[in-house]
Amino acid sequence: MPFDAGSATIRIWAGGSSRSDWKVPRAAPYGAVHAKQPQFCRRRSQPDRADGHCHSGLCWTQPCTETKAKRPVVVELYTSQGCSSCPPADAFLGQLASRKDVLAISLPVTYWDMLGWKDTLASEANTRRQKAYDRVLGRGGIYTPQMIVEGVSDVIGSREQVAESVIAARAADMQTVPVDVDATRRQVHITIGPAADHSEHGATIWMFRILPKVTVSIGDGENSGRTINYRNVVREVRAIGMWKGPPVILDLPRSEEAAPHEGIAVVVQEGGYGRIVGAALFERPVSYLVRQPDG
Repeated sequence: MPFDAGSATIRIWAGGSSRSDWKVPRAAPYGAVHAKQPQFCRRRSQPDRADGHCHSGLCWTQPCTETKAKRPVVVELYTSQGCSSCPPADAFLGQLASRKDVLAISLPVTYWDMLGWKDTLASEANTRRQKAYDRVLGRGGIYTPQMIVEGVSDVIGSREQVAESVIAARAADMQTVPVDVDATRRQVHITIGPAADHSEHGATIWMFRILPKVTVSIGDGENSGRTINYRNVVREVRAIGMWKGPPVILDLPRSEEAAPHEGIAVVVQEGGYGRIVGAALFERPVSYLVRQPDG
C-alpha cells in the first residue's frame, strides 16, 4: 500500500511549554507513539536583549495556534465513466479544482460498471464512502453525478449555479481547524491544530491519495468514444486517526509504490461522515494519459 500507517509516528500536544507536559497515550492504533518536540510559532514572553527581540531558545514558549487564512471548501464529486450525465459535472469539478477557495476531489464509483464499460479509475472504497454519506444524509439512495459539499450538503453535480450557491453558503458557515500537509518521496507529515473552542471533538482524520489530472479514452458504454479529463481523482482513501480537540501531528512513511506525482488531501470530519472542520491539499500538478484496455 502507498501509505503504511502501521508504523506512523503520532504526537499529541497536551499544553504548556515543558517537555514534561507531553502525554503519551497508552495505546496507539497506528503504531508506536513518540513524545517529540512539536512545531512552534515564534512568540516571545519578553525580550531577552536590549534590542527588544527574542534570540534565545527560551523564547519558544507556545505551540503554534495562530489562525491561518480561511480554509478551502471541500467538494466531493461521485462520478462514473459509465454515466452519460457525468461529463458536464466532471468538467465543472475541473473548474472548481483550479480555485484556491475550493478543495475539489473526484471519487469514481463502481456501480455503473454493469452498463458495458468498467470505470478505469473507480474503487469500491469510493462507492462505500458515498453509501456511508447516504445513510447519514438520509437521501434514500445513491446516484451520479452527486456533489457533497463540506460533508453536509448534496447537489446534482452538473447543476453549476445551485452548486455555486451551496459552496458559498458553506463557506460563510464553515468551521476552521488548522490543517497542514507536506510530503516527500519517503514521508507524509500532517499537522492538525487545536479546537478554537477548547471543547472535546470526535472527528476522523481522512487521507486521500490523489491523481491531479487524468485523461481517459472511453471505449464502450454510455460515453463510448468520448475522451474525458478528470481532476483530483481519488485513488485511495483511508482513516488515519482521530482528532479530539488537542493538536495532533502524524508522520506517515510512504512505500516505494507511492508515485511522486500524486497529491495528498487531508480532511478532518466529525463522526466520520459528518461536518468537515478542517482540510488541506498537497498537490503535484502533473497529468498523464490513461489508455483504454486492449481488446
